[in-house]
Amino acid sequence: MSEEKKNYGADSIQSLEGMEHVRKRPSMYIGDVGVRGLHHLVYEVVDNSIDEALAGYCDEIKVIIHQDNSITVSDNGRGIPVDHHKKEGVSALEVVMTKIGAGGKFDKDSYKVSGGLHGVGVSCVNALSTKLRAEVYRSGKVWEQEYEIGKALYPVREIGDSDLTGTLVTFTPDASIFEATEYNYDTLSSRLRELAFLNKGITLTITDERHQDEEGNFITETFHSETGLKEFVRYIDANREPLIEEVIYVEGERNGVPVEVAMVYNTSFNENLHSYVNNINTHEGGTHLSGFRRGLTNTLKKYADSSGMLDKLKFEISGDDFREGLSAVISVKVAEPQFEGQTKTKLGNREVTASVSQAVSEMLAHYLEEHPNDARKIVQKVILAAQARHAARKAREMVQRKTVMSGSGLPGKLADCSEKDPSICELFLVEGDSAGGTAKQGRDRNFQAIMPLRGKILNVEKAMQHKIFDNEEIKNIYTALGVSLGTEEDSKALNIDKLRYHKIVIMCDADVDGSHIETLILTFLFRHMKELIEKGYVYIATPPLYLVKKGSKQTYAWNDQERDALIKDLKGSASESSVTVQRYKGLGEMNAEQLWDTTMNPEYRTLRRVTIENAAESDHIFSMLMGDDVPPRRAFIEANAKYANIDV
Repeated sequence: MSEEKKNYGADSIQSLEGMEHVRKRPSMYIGDVGVRGLHHLVYEVVDNSIDEALAGYCDEIKVIIHQDNSITVSDNGRGIPVDHHKKEGVSALEVVMTKIGAGGKFDKDSYKVSGGLHGVGVSCVNALSTKLRAEVYRSGKVWEQEYEIGKALYPVREIGDSDLTGTLVTFTPDASIFEATEYNYDTLSSRLRELAFLNKGITLTITDERHQDEEGNFITETFHSETGLKEFVRYIDANREPLIEEVIYVEGERNGVPVEVAMVYNTSFNENLHSYVNNINTHEGGTHLSGFRRGLTNTLKKYADSSGMLDKLKFEISGDDFREGLSAVISVKVAEPQFEGQTKTKLGNREVTASVSQAVSEMLAHYLEEHPNDARKIVQKVILAAQARHAARKAREMVQRKTVMSGSGLPGKLADCSEKDPSICELFLVEGDSAGGTAKQGRDRNFQAIMPLRGKILNVEKAMQHKIFDNEEIKNIYTALGVSLGTEEDSKALNIDKLRYHKIVIMCDADVDGSHIETLILTFLFRHMKELIEKGYVYIATPPLYLVKKGSKQTYAWNDQERDALIKDLKGSASESSVTVQRYKGLGEMNAEQLWDTTMNPEYRTLRRVTIENAAESDHIFSMLMGDDVPPRRAFIEANAKYANIDV
């Protein structure tokens, strides 16, 4: 046994502060008390196991969703220390579970790097759970301790012998705190898949005991990656046509910072960069992403200049041009990461920029030299991107000019609201002129604006930038929202300082065409206005599917189950023929009053907020749904169509 392993004991656990106020202010610790916060509880416990893996003591992590939506997370690490903690006077396990900010990750000798919320992790989970049970396998013994609402029910006790090592934690989220307590299998499995890519060699398994397959077995998936980011970038790009066959890859330490980068070029027109620090998805980027961009641009520019391929180009190439059609994953491990903002989505450590830039420059220079044919394809792609950007500038400037103008510059189809405070205003993007007309009649003109969209908008997944800005419907969306494009660093960056609405509601028919249009709009927003989604400004309206009537009594139903229950309730002793059911195939089938009552009235409507739980998984799904490759799209629809109402 190594000296480091021996020294991981009770005194490695340091208590930083009390946890009394976690239950009163849970959002300060886990982000929110909605679905996202609920899933964050699982991530915090899994992060502890991942930290053991990063330290070299764990290679297997299991997550189980039980029938009652309680969760078990287990690993084969060293096991949380159970011996007496001198300062706190109780077991180290109890300190970890009941003191916020307590954990081995604050002792640099125990963990060099770690994810999680700086040690608030498992104690936070304990505070927000009605019940939690910890089982520790360590030194040939098994120990346990149980807790209720963060308080230990008894001292840590020995319950048996075992040759295994590791920790098992089972917890039940407190329904009095969380708005929802039902776990989403896909959300958790996506995160475990991501962790498997980011930590090659570790096996992560998820089991859902609430659902069974056709053979009666619980739904189970196992994730394991031998090549890590190489495999990750292939997964993200699986539905795009590759420009080059090989993944360009580097792994190593630069200036004391472990850096791993994988990138590949495809024939699309989008840039897809995903960055991580200690397994945390930094979707706002930061110094590591700046280092990647600098290394990429400088090295490719130098190569393109020396190749002579740019000689006939009449204008300068920008950094954007080098990233068109690029998919990349950047992962760094930082001992003491500094994040900007409480959400930990932007890295601020300045020293990381040079480390990543150096690693990318060396990797790319070597690759271009060794693969001249691929190098030529990449430079040709860059030149095409530059030409397209040049062509897009005029179209974009037209959008900008319209946007900065006053009321007369707004799209003719936009029925604007009288309120000017964007935090109060709502914009409904409505499918079709007919439904748009009904919505205009039914809305509250004070704060609700209506923008009808004619037909299917452009599929931006397969369109060059200048084609996007030439599209009339997309130009109208930009102009109506009041947003603008372009900074010195990034010509595609979105400026939302003058955003006119803080609720942007997609309202489409409840049929196949409506779903397609909804997906086209979401694809456009995800690719070109992602910040609006990240800030929580994008919603989807949920119009009812049925109107169930009996005489003068009528009630709306939003799914088949509600419809059947209403029919049963209304029948009573009456004959079946006295109950009528109207199926709404389109928004235009409702009159203005019905549309207001069911779909637009803030007192009664249900809006689904669009969120990005996992950027890499979202990237993968949008490229699959809107790309050219049919088989994976068909498989996805078949797997997810059980909840859909499909009209043929």
